[in-house]
Amino acid sequence: MAADLRSVTVLIPGRLHEQSVRRIGETFRLVAIDTIDAALLTDEMKATVRGIAASPAIAGGLVGPDFMRALPKLEIVANFGVGYDGVDARHAGANGIMVTNTPDVLTEEVADTALGLLIATVRELPKAEAWLRAGNWAAKGNFRLSPLSLRGRKVGIFGMGRIGMAIARRLEAFGLSVAYHNRRPVDGLAYAYHATLKGLAEAVDTLISVVPGTPQTAKAVNAEILKALGSDGVFVNIGRGSTVDESALAAALADGTIAAAGLDVFADEPNVPPALLDAPNTVLLPHIGSASVHTRRAMADLVVDNLIAWFSDGKAITPVPETAGIGHNR
Repeated sequence: MAADLRSVTVLIPGRLHEQSVRRIGETFRLVAIDTIDAALLTDEMKATVRGIAASPAIAGGLVGPDFMRALPKLEIVANFGVGYDGVDARHAGANGIMVTNTPDVLTEEVADTALGLLIATVRELPKAEAWLRAGNWAAKGNFRLSPLSLRGRKVGIFGMGRIGMAIARRLEAFGLSVAYHNRRPVDGLAYAYHATLKGLAEAVDTLISVVPGTPQTAKAVNAEILKALGSDGVFVNIGRGSTVDESALAAALADGTIAAAGLDVFADEPNVPPALLDAPNTVLLPHIGSASVHTRRAMADLVVDNLIAWFSDGKAITPVPETAGIGHNR
């Protein structure tokens, strides 16, 4: 089997986790280009590449129709990350190309980050640490009492998937009530369901967004939703920056429409809007939801395991919904 896999050409466009790169190089015939750009593909690549391993979020570009069409032997795109908005999965599915992502292995890590971000935002932990480090505790006395508390909060989760449910379990352990909004209710889930995002925002004072970046979720958290959340409201985004109208969020933070926000993701990473950077009632992180050595290594392994499973057994381990019905037919 090893000899068979060594004859399979896998392309890495742009940067990818070193664990994935090492294992692909040991298992397959690896070729690489600097970015996701069809113009960089050689004739030899076009004739031989059967798999892609990519992290569009850090590589730049989109594994889209033009890029896939340039590789007529392409069978699978193994995406690094649970979010796969950097791959046109709908086009892939329509053309018999498998797309995989890396769910489950990062669920708990991202949920941990979401709770940490929520607590840091509500209790102003970064400001308190800065107060101590600046010598103000000794020179000026105790840091101020935090205006907000986690106690008694009602939390709404926008996107009750794997990560949303892991966050909900943690919130329950903190003694907080949980409600959610999805496109449809989750079977067997006891949390209160709201058919609209506005309805959820009106019913809670803390909104955690976990949804992926899709055309349907683009700027879903807008001025109307933030107003519904209210002046005691706290917004946390651990999903995708594209799901938020960042101008509306900055305005809501500035005029007291909501109380605070904790953000790990942004619409144009790594560029953060100055209005959010300048807002004193924000806690901002550089997209570190799953960024531990342990979890990123597990994600990297799953990328390669999907490639091995596909080319060995004709089945992917974690296909995305758009390509779940595709079988190995080449």
